[in-house]
Amino acid sequence: MFVITQSCCSDAACVSVCPVNCIHPTPEERGFGSSDILHIDPETCIDCGACADACPVDAIYPADKLGTRDKVFIDINADFYKNNADITSGWDQVEYPEIPKLPAGLRVALVGTGPSGGYALRTILDRTEAQVTVIDKLPTPGGLVRAGVAPDHPGTKGVLRGFDLLYRDPRVTMATNVEVGTDPGQITPAELAEHFDAVFYAVGASESRRLGIAGEDLPGSTSATDLVAWYNAVPGKEAPPLPADGTGRAVVVGTGNVALDVARILVSPPELLATTDIADRALRILEQQNIHEVVVLGRRDQASAAYTSAEYRALSTIPGVEIVVHDDPSAEIPDLRGPADQSKRRIVFLYHTSPDEIVGEQRVEGVTVQTGGTRHTVAADLVVRSIGYRSTPIAGLPFDDERGVFPNSDGRMLDDDGNVIRGAYVLGWAKRGPSGGIGTNKVCAESTVEDFIRDAAGGRLERTTTESKAFAALLRKRARHVIGYRGMRAIDVSERRRGLPQGRPRVKYTDVADMVGAAGWRKR
Repeated sequence: MFVITQSCCSDAACVSVCPVNCIHPTPEERGFGSSDILHIDPETCIDCGACADACPVDAIYPADKLGTRDKVFIDINADFYKNNADITSGWDQVEYPEIPKLPAGLRVALVGTGPSGGYALRTILDRTEAQVTVIDKLPTPGGLVRAGVAPDHPGTKGVLRGFDLLYRDPRVTMATNVEVGTDPGQITPAELAEHFDAVFYAVGASESRRLGIAGEDLPGSTSATDLVAWYNAVPGKEAPPLPADGTGRAVVVGTGNVALDVARILVSPPELLATTDIADRALRILEQQNIHEVVVLGRRDQASAAYTSAEYRALSTIPGVEIVVHDDPSAEIPDLRGPADQSKRRIVFLYHTSPDEIVGEQRVEGVTVQTGGTRHTVAADLVVRSIGYRSTPIAGLPFDDERGVFPNSDGRMLDDDGNVIRGAYVLGWAKRGPSGGIGTNKVCAESTVEDFIRDAAGGRLERTTTESKAFAALLRKRARHVIGYRGMRAIDVSERRRGLPQGRPRVKYTDVADMVGAAGWRKR
C-alpha cells in the first residue's frame, strides 16, 4: 500500500496515472484545492507504484517505508474514505480530450514562470504545435515556488524539475530578466499582442493587503509577502529592522498557510535553517536577533483558521518548539507584556483576537489587541501582516483594483468596458485571486489553455502579421541582458556550487547583477 504524506502539492499527476482510480479528490471532485493533501484508498491500491513515480515532490511512499513522524498519514489517507463514503475508487474508463484542428504556425507568449505558468506551458506543448516564448521579470524561473515556498519545505520545490524539462523543448524560447510594462526598457502589452497570436499572463499575486490601523508604517511592521521574499532571496527586498537587544518576539496577523510558514521560519533554531536554501542575508539577521516566540493572531476561533491541518501539524516537528493555543476568550490570557523567555521557543495562537494599533516611538515595540472583550498589549519587535494578497497592476492592461485581479471571463481578459480582448488570457491567482495551491493552479491553467484552443480552432484569434524573428530583435533592442535557457542553467549550477561547501542545496543570489554575471553576460 502506498501513502501520500504532508509534502503533497495536489499536482494531481498521480491521479492520471493510477490504473484503479484510487487517489482522491480528483480535480473534478468536491474538495479538490481545499483538501490538505490527496489521499490513496488503502482498500483499492494495488501497489503498482505509478503514483510515486509521477509525484513531482516525492510525497508518496510505501506504508512500510514511512518514518515514525509520517506514519500518521496511513490513518489520514484511510480516514478520508471513511468520512467521504460517496467518493469511491475502482477501475474507470479513461476519457480523452477532444483534439480540434488548429491553424498552423501559432505563436504564443507566456508571461510568468510560477506554477500556473508552468502548467499552462505543459498543456500548450501537449495540446498544440505552437511556438512559445516564456517571459519572466526575474533572471531565475519559478515564481512563488522559488520565492514563496518556505526554505524548510524543499520537497514542494521539486515541481520545478518538471517545468525545467519543458523549458528545454525546441518549441520553447526562454526570455528571463525581461519585464512587461510601459516604462523604458520594458516590453509593452501592446507589443506582445502585436508579435504573438495569444498572450497568457500568469503573474500571480505579489502585493499584500493592509491592516488599516495606526502604526502600520513603523519600522518593524511588514507584510508576509515582503518578509517571505526577503528570506527567500528575491532581489531588491530589504530586511525588516530586527534589534538584537529586543523582546525576541514577533506577532503574525492572520492564520493562513503563509502565516504559519512565517511563524515556523522565525521561531526555528538558526542552526536548523542553516541547512536550507534560505537567503544568507536573512540567516545572518535571524542568528543575531534569534526570535524565541511568535504570537499568531486569529480573528475567529481555531476551527475557522485558514491554514490546512498538514501545515499546522508541521509546527510540531520543529525541534524544541512548544505550541500554545488560546481559543477560549473567557480564559486567562497568556502574559505577553514583557520579553520572550529565552530559555525556550514557542508559538502562541491567540484566537478571537484583532489588532487595534501597532505601538512604538521610533520602531515597533508592541501591538495593542482585543482578545474577546479584553484590550491588552503584546510586546514585540516585529509585526507581520498576512491577511491576503492581490495582483500588481501592469501598465497597459486593464485591472480590477477592487478585487486585485485582471478582469476576465473564464480566463479571457476583458477590457474596461467588459469586452473580451481577443488573444489575451490570464490564469492562476492573477485570474481568480489568491486561493488554492499548486494543484488548483494546475486545473486553472489547463482550463484557460483549453479556452485558447477553442478560440484558435474557432477562428477567434487575431493572427500576428510580424515575422517570427521580429520579437527577438525587439528584445535585443529594448531589454538589457535578456537571459535564455543556457543562462538560467548557469545561474542554477552556480548557486548549487556555492551551497556545496556548507552542505546546503544552494546559496541563492540576491542581486540581479550577480545573476546576470553568473548567466555569462560578464564575459560578453
